[in-house]
Amino acid sequence: MKLYFDNARLDELATKYADEYKKNDPFPHVVIDNFMDPEALEKILEEFPKPGQKIWHDYKNDFEKKQELNGEGRVGEFTQHILYQFNSAPFLMFLEKLTGIEHLIPDPYFYGGGLHQLNGKGKLGVHADYSKHVKWPLDRRVNAILYLNKDWKEEYNGHLELWDTEMTECKKRVSPLFNRLLVFNVTDFNMHGVPDEVLCPEGMSRKSLAFFYFTNGRPAEEIDPNKKLHVKFTTRPGDAPAEQDKKNVIGYEANPLKRFIKQVTPPILFDAFRSIKK
Repeated sequence: MKLYFDNARLDELATKYADEYKKNDPFPHVVIDNFMDPEALEKILEEFPKPGQKIWHDYKNDFEKKQELNGEGRVGEFTQHILYQFNSAPFLMFLEKLTGIEHLIPDPYFYGGGLHQLNGKGKLGVHADYSKHVKWPLDRRVNAILYLNKDWKEEYNGHLELWDTEMTECKKRVSPLFNRLLVFNVTDFNMHGVPDEVLCPEGMSRKSLAFFYFTNGRPAEEIDPNKKLHVKFTTRPGDAPAEQDKKNVIGYEANPLKRFIKQVTPPILFDAFRSIKK
C-alpha cells in the first residue's frame, strides 16, 4: 500500500509551525489545514462504520455522548494502514520537531484513540485527559486529531474548545473541518472538549481520527497532585451543573483496564461473550 507521509514535507511543516505551536494560547497547540493527501481520507470515509453498527464503543453519560472504535480487526484494512502511519517514525519526528518534546512513543493499541464519532446531540465535556498509559508506565504528552468532515457548517457546532486552566475563558474554538490536523500538549491542566451538542443533519456525524503520544516521564509542573480521576471533567461558567452518571463516568475512570481488554479482544469473541452475559 502507498505511504502517505513525505519526510521532507513533514519537516517543512514542523519548521513552519514550531514557534507558533509553543506560543499559542491557552497551551501549546497548532491547527494545520490540508494536512495530507485527501485521497487517503476519502478512502477512510468509505470504510468508516455507520453509527448503528455494534462494533462501536458508546459513551452515554452527562459528560460524554460519543462513539469510539479501535483495535485490530475492528476497522477497515485501509484505515488500519493509515493508523499505522501516524505511529511511524516520520510522523514521530514531525511531532518532536513541532512540539519540542523528545523521545515520543506511539500507542500501538490506540487506547482511547482510533476512530471517533459524535452523532446528533453528541458531545464531549470540557476535561483534562488521562495522563498515564493504561498498560505501560508512560506519560501522555501529545494529542493529534485529524478531522474528516466534508461540508461541515458552523451551525452544526462540533467545535473543540480550548480553555484556560482556571476555566474562566475559552481561548480557541476549532471547527472540525475535513483534512484539518490539530496537535496539542497534554497535561493535567490543559482543559478542552466539545461541550455544545452536535446539531448536524440526520445521517451525518462529526468524524475524526485521534492519536496519543507518550514519554517516559514528564515535567513536574504538568502534574496536578489533586487530580483524582483518570479524566478530569468540568462544566463551563454559566452551564448548568452536570448531574453526571457516576456509575458510567467514575467507573470508566477507575477501571481503564476493562476498556483496554474490550478494545484488544477480537470482535467475534467479544460479541459472543456479550451474548452469553445477557
